[in-house]
Amino acid sequence: MASDVTVIGAGAIGIVSALMLRREGHRVTVIDRQAPGEGASFGNAGSLAPSSIVPIALPGTIRQVPKWLRDPLGPLTLSWQQLPKMLPWFLHFNRACGEDRARRAATLLRAMNTPSIEGYAELLAEAGASDLLRRQGMLHVYRREASFNGSAFGRELRRDNGCEFEIVDADRIHALAPGLSKEYRYGFFLPDNAHLAGPGNVVKALAAHLQRIGGVIEQAEVTAIRGAGQGVTLEVGGRTRQADIVVLAAGHASGRFAAQVGTHVPLAPERGYHIQIPGAEPGLHCPVTDGEGRFVATPMAGGLRFAGTSEFQAAGAPPNWDRAEILAKQAKSMFPGLEVKNYSRWMGVRPSTPDSAPVIGRSPRHPGVLFAFGHGHWGLMAAPATGRIVSDLVAGRTPKIDPAPFSADRFGWF
Repeated sequence: MASDVTVIGAGAIGIVSALMLRREGHRVTVIDRQAPGEGASFGNAGSLAPSSIVPIALPGTIRQVPKWLRDPLGPLTLSWQQLPKMLPWFLHFNRACGEDRARRAATLLRAMNTPSIEGYAELLAEAGASDLLRRQGMLHVYRREASFNGSAFGRELRRDNGCEFEIVDADRIHALAPGLSKEYRYGFFLPDNAHLAGPGNVVKALAAHLQRIGGVIEQAEVTAIRGAGQGVTLEVGGRTRQADIVVLAAGHASGRFAAQVGTHVPLAPERGYHIQIPGAEPGLHCPVTDGEGRFVATPMAGGLRFAGTSEFQAAGAPPNWDRAEILAKQAKSMFPGLEVKNYSRWMGVRPSTPDSAPVIGRSPRHPGVLFAFGHGHWGLMAAPATGRIVSDLVAGRTPKIDPAPFSADRFGWF
């Protein structure tokens, strides 16, 4: 039976979920204060990586934090004013750094990310935008042998979860990425990975297709959500409206809305940055991840994008553009022959959980609300799997991917 479904959030998760629901005949409305693809989905590295399963919380990560915070070019920065608010999140993160928990998270990420490439291939073909999908693998590189050896646990997680990878030497690295600095001598290649040559354009193309097949997209601000018997009541733009089902895919704002229906989740606003150099062509075809600097260079339709850094700061605080300038310095170091000029800058907010796994499934307190948020660094690539779980739950089917491990209640005492 068709339902009236309102999706809060017009990023990759919300739009893909809405498309899958609309294809099954549901009446679907997507609401977001921004246009489709203008939030965190716009600015990420574009990776579709079934082998990107290594969680942020790993054994030894906590010991690295002081070094990262002291390094002006490091991948992490923290606003000390945010620390009191972040303390519960960091306590959960510390617990997630155990080896057993890291292995469990990797298994969950493998399940979520495996359908990414074929899922987007199908969706983009329907939307007439197949040219935005590039199947060229991904290269991870290191300057120092010690750093490469230090990433062995990540490769072990990949191997144990059936991921294909190739250890590469300096010659192979520079054959795959000819413009790369000769200092990169160690690494591995993931042949089954792909990328989207413009994540924001992908979300916009899918949103346009959703509208063509009868879905509705409304640019407005949702201010409140509450249960109302079997349905759900929303406050949108100062007015009240009803829905049979609400899918909560509102990025970092999802934590506030989940709390309004009785569920408290440790969800951090983890801000990321990118720069994009127009027309740049350093002899690069596949994305390259610097394993030490923890940033990614991706060839996009509009130039070369460098994305990365983790900044724990209030979501609404002004951008710290020094973080973008760090990426510019890293870009020049990575590709010595590259002219790093006339680049655009971007900042966005990832909704990050302490264990790197998203929150997906029915609200434990209200059956009319479905959670689909907290994907952190994996939102773009996990959208097809998340959309399938959401559409299965709305239809009353048993999802192929068990949503139980993604329950909001897994955080217990939070």
